[in-house]
Amino acid sequence: MIGWHQHLMIVPIALPLIMGAIMVLLDEQRSRLKAAMGIASILVMLGVAIALAIRADAGGPVSVSVYRLGDWPASFGIVLMLDRLSALLLMLTALLGLAALLYALPRWQRMGAHFHALLQFQLMGLNGAFLTGDLFNLFVFFEVLLAASYGLALHGSGVARVKAGLHYISVNLAASLLFLIGVSMIYGVTGTLNMADLAARIPQMPDANRPLLEAGAAILGIAFLTKAAMWPIGFWLIPTYSAASPPSAAIFSMMSKVGIYAVLRLVLLLFGPETGVSAGFGSTWLMVGGIATILFGAVSVLATQDLPRLAGASVFISSGTLLAAVGAGQVAVTGGALFYLASSALAIGAFFLLIELLERGREVGADVLAVTLEAFGDGEEEDVEDDATGAPIPATMAVLGACFLCCALLLAGLPPLPGFIAKFAMLSGILNPAGLVEGPALVSPGGWALLAALILSGFATVLSMTRAGIRNLWATSDRAVPRVGAVEIAPVLLLLFVCIGMTAAAGPVMRYMQAAAVSLYAPQAYVGQIMERPR
Repeated sequence: MIGWHQHLMIVPIALPLIMGAIMVLLDEQRSRLKAAMGIASILVMLGVAIALAIRADAGGPVSVSVYRLGDWPASFGIVLMLDRLSALLLMLTALLGLAALLYALPRWQRMGAHFHALLQFQLMGLNGAFLTGDLFNLFVFFEVLLAASYGLALHGSGVARVKAGLHYISVNLAASLLFLIGVSMIYGVTGTLNMADLAARIPQMPDANRPLLEAGAAILGIAFLTKAAMWPIGFWLIPTYSAASPPSAAIFSMMSKVGIYAVLRLVLLLFGPETGVSAGFGSTWLMVGGIATILFGAVSVLATQDLPRLAGASVFISSGTLLAAVGAGQVAVTGGALFYLASSALAIGAFFLLIELLERGREVGADVLAVTLEAFGDGEEEDVEDDATGAPIPATMAVLGACFLCCALLLAGLPPLPGFIAKFAMLSGILNPAGLVEGPALVSPGGWALLAALILSGFATVLSMTRAGIRNLWATSDRAVPRVGAVEIAPVLLLLFVCIGMTAAAGPVMRYMQAAAVSLYAPQAYVGQIMERPR
């Protein structure tokens, strides 16, 4: 039987689903009620995610909790699973969702219809993708989060936003088709879509069936890598993220991590050393593609002076770093990569929110706001403007400048913030792959290439962020000081304070990340706990 505490695993999926459905039924004029419901929902999700993370970390070296819907065995029914990695991603999703919602309250929630419901469905899809234990439901949750993201990408209207949003929709529809084809091929050759069951069957698979399995996995990988924005199939990311409204872009910084999570989970689970000739399938391509993505992102940050596009290019660098770390296939590198995943997701989310505040004094996007207010507003333009701008906070530019500096340090991987700690951990694992003193002599060519790419991307980010800071904070002394409400700067400070907290608690946080990496490289325990029959 399942204890009451086990039912916590269903809360991050059921709660936003119920809240989103209620919000759709409520009139658009009841924005305060929707906002209160949304904040309460996300706070509950954050509390549940923290409780699940504590439970996962207390469960031993390899801790996997299983929630069987209907109490059916995993090979027949739907299962949710939770380990340290899933719990980490649930916490990050709730934090970014809370920041996006708070930032949207003064202005952006009224720029289009059903913002609150779309955000709840987005969170439901993200949480479900991180918790599901089978490929079919991974596809279902992918479609839920994509459907919600289509609305969020178009939220606020405007020519640039609609154009980029339509490109984003078409690319993801094609990726969904590839996802479905890949899943169908894998099911046809194995007879199951449960990830633990797949991991148990693949080692015993006849060699004659392996080419079809690997072809299906490759097609599935293309779908995941499209969502993870690996170069060159991530061409859609910079236009879409830079054109999206700030709250949407902030939560989108977590969406690219879904593809990376799926790649990380399936590569280590289905193509581990015990799978014989299929061991390490696709790892070389992940390493090469990840390094190419880092380099493309580095060139992109140097090539643009537009802050939203700079933030989008930073997502490229983040995705490439994580993909290359997965391709490296080392526990220490993966542990550092998980630390980097957390810090980069929070930093990029904060940067997207900060950009609109920095550019507000330059009247960037005023035409788009005027159009959307006319289309969706209630006709009280002066009241809306007063609510949107809020009262100035003391030393506005000093606060914005300090936040920009923190984002720059995080994205470039400079000390003392967690971006540096994460990159140091990854570089340490690359240079010492066997944990020996003579480790540097054993570094592979791919390891040296990744090391060089990480250093170059950090240098490029320093240059581009320095240039952007001078242009937006120093060289424009005659610009109008933006009027920033406390509720708008609070989400940025929240995300940055969490990053600073990761620095202060770097030891325990890194231990958690390394434990999560160790469990990912021990698929036998994962399979055993999920495939155990309910009692």
